Amino acid sequence: MKSPLLYSLPWASVLLPAIHGAPTGGNPPLRGSEDLLGYAASNTVTDQTTDDIPYVPVPGQTEAADVGVYLDFEDAENPQPVRGDVGGTDPGPRNLYYDQINSDKLAPPGTDNGQTINAQWPMGLSHNRLGLNESGWARQENEVVMPAATAMAGVDMRLEAGAYRELHWHVASEWSLVLNGSCRIEAVNENGQTFVDDVSAGDVWFFPPGVPHSIQALDTGVEFLLIFDDGSFSEDNTFLATEVFAHQPRSVLAKNFDLPLAAFDDIPEDELYIFPGTPAPANIEEQNVTGSAGILPRSQSYSYHFSEQPAHEVQGGSVKIVDSQTFPISTNTAAALVTVRPGGMREIHWHPTSDEWTFFISGKARATLFTAPSTATTFDYRPGDVGYFPQSNSHYIENTGDEDLVFLEVLQTDEFTDVALGQWIGSTPKQIVADTLHLPQSALDRLKTEKMYVVAGSNVSDVAV
Repeated sequence: MKSPLLYSLPWASVLLPAIHGAPTGGNPPLRGSEDLLGYAASNTVTDQTTDDIPYVPVPGQTEAADVGVYLDFEDAENPQPVRGDVGGTDPGPRNLYYDQINSDKLAPPGTDNGQTINAQWPMGLSHNRLGLNESGWARQENEVVMPAATAMAGVDMRLEAGAYRELHWHVASEWSLVLNGSCRIEAVNENGQTFVDDVSAGDVWFFPPGVPHSIQALDTGVEFLLIFDDGSFSEDNTFLATEVFAHQPRSVLAKNFDLPLAAFDDIPEDELYIFPGTPAPANIEEQNVTGSAGILPRSQSYSYHFSEQPAHEVQGGSVKIVDSQTFPISTNTAAALVTVRPGGMREIHWHPTSDEWTFFISGKARATLFTAPSTATTFDYRPGDVGYFPQSNSHYIENTGDEDLVFLEVLQTDEFTDVALGQWIGSTPKQIVADTLHLPQSALDRLKTEKMYVVAGSNVSDVAV
């Protein structure tokens, strides 16, 4: 079927003869005549116009560009790259769906300037690696798709009920948040101390570099987010038990384990990676294997039941922080789970000691990344997207939807810290602020000296001074 949209575009009549076949009289050659070079009196100019492209502005689109309110193009039939009196119409070709869900790319706020790093990657565009026998999948974000995200990389992984992420270890450290379901995690450290725990949605774990471990989904299956402290990390380069065994001479394996050669006749020739397994016993004690070193001390636990930590309520939502103060083993990863109510915003801030790796769990959002001296780019985010904000680069995260926005902020540091623009300005002598920013007294009187984390939504006109 011919597309009505295709035939309505101004360039369609030029391209369609080439697309749909030759005119009556035979098939033209692949290349044209030299007579088509440059000007000739016989050249024709199309009389089709692209000046009159109908569209209906969405709320806020006719306001001055520097007001920069969020433009909701999701239900707009023909969104256009226009804000206030800047921009112009787009006759195509275009990907309408991308334009509808990325309004701040199509019609950016007038305060955007130049081009920052690409601070957005949808996991939905990552190549999905599928487990054996419908046992699960994994997709990743790293420097291959976000070249500037050098400090951290992430993996979104799903295991069906009973499935394993096979025995393995990494050169990088592994920090994880369980997104849904539950799983059993097990590990043995360099001292021979063993660890086993069951974790559920909202819980976290951390395995230091080189510590071998395994993950098995319980009856509900599980999906979890993995963050590694190396932007070049790839799941394809993990040290796997199957590969270790496959690449040792069997005579060496027999000597190492004091077993006959025949014991290794059936070891896998290829990695298993994600594969179905025997369901874990309900009684976790049955898998609590220990040697002379005993179990891992509680103070060095590889898991933290973050799901049971009450959220700290703030004006526009809530925040929960987990770092080495309460999870001591996590010496180089700190995180905040943030909820922003509709209309609210994670306040403008920056992290002085680390880049920020962000994963959007639910809701719709946008953020402006500001890089010194004057570069700013605004990005739109959906569930499953990764955001990345370099160290000391300021940004906010605004809820642009009508439901709660939930996202995870991850830092490569032992303690979660940030600097809030509002607290800095509010804690600076008012005369200095007035001389620098030319704010009226009515605005100076409303500045706050406390960090807000999340500010409540309000209409732009409500805060005018």
